[in-house]
Amino acid sequence: MTNRFRVSSTLPRRLEELGLSVGAVLRQAGLPVGLFSQDKIQVSTEEFFALYRGIAEASDDPAFGLKLGTEERVERYDPIKIAALSARSFRDAVQRVARYKQLTCPEEIRLVDRGNECAVQFVWLLAHEREPQLLVDVCFAWIASIARRGSGRPLNPKRVELQQALPHRDIYESHFRCPVKLKAGRNALVFGKADMELPFVTSNADMLAIIAPQLEAELKEQLAQKTFSEQAKGILKQLLAGQRPGIEDLARELRLSTRTLQRRLSAEKVTFQQLVGEARRELAQHYLLHSSLELNETAYLLGYEDSNSFFRAFHQWEGTSPGRWRATHAIAGHAAPQSMGGLSG
Repeated sequence: MTNRFRVSSTLPRRLEELGLSVGAVLRQAGLPVGLFSQDKIQVSTEEFFALYRGIAEASDDPAFGLKLGTEERVERYDPIKIAALSARSFRDAVQRVARYKQLTCPEEIRLVDRGNECAVQFVWLLAHEREPQLLVDVCFAWIASIARRGSGRPLNPKRVELQQALPHRDIYESHFRCPVKLKAGRNALVFGKADMELPFVTSNADMLAIIAPQLEAELKEQLAQKTFSEQAKGILKQLLAGQRPGIEDLARELRLSTRTLQRRLSAEKVTFQQLVGEARRELAQHYLLHSSLELNETAYLLGYEDSNSFFRAFHQWEGTSPGRWRATHAIAGHAAPQSMGGLSG
């Protein structure tokens, strides 16, 4: 997986419009002063996080990230965002963004359905530290703005869950128009499941017919650089968000018949169950290092029926308990709090 984030060329203009000096931001971030003069602005995960920390340090406005993530001018939307607004429904929009995000950065957007709720979470796949709060604010504000613009109504989350203990809860509650839970086990934007199915008044099949084929072609070219089993495992990680996907689900996502999928996996000497195990193991390691959900929540996100099943599986993989593994492998100064790991936003 390539550790490169593609930074929008419109970001410098947005920062200036909101009253921040681009030079001051880059100095605070410790990044090259000529970063934004490049034709294609690409940075590593560490540099991307540093950039957003620099924005936070250069601004004295606690709502800056929320403002930055709420772009009202559609003409500044990139093709991925336009595809989202052109989607059939809110769920379709988020799923399209999640799919095409692979083109721009090592980040996943996950939808986790549970009961009558659906949580939207951002996962920074190659991060060795917790993401800056301002970056969380930008991502959540952007999702909320797409929901409202696309649905044509004041569509609000049921609640916002934030890991940090922030001093300005009222700012978040005013922006998202819902309760905000601080010191939560995860960063999540939680909507009612019914809201995810709301049709978009901005739905535009003709626009999608123009944009989607190009994005799909780029995605196909990128995925061609991976082995088939690596591609399949990446999709399984997305399907595992609170679900127990079967081989038919994977085949549908890959747009193959079940028989063809089995044949292609056999050619690489791997089984579907082996792929599921590898996906769960890699996700479990990521969750334990990057968030603070309880063990039963982690088990749920990995598709296990109960925490004991997860505990046994983890012990088979690593020869130790999840808690001891995290204590051994936690990155100094950046490990999650003491409760068992879950999913980082």
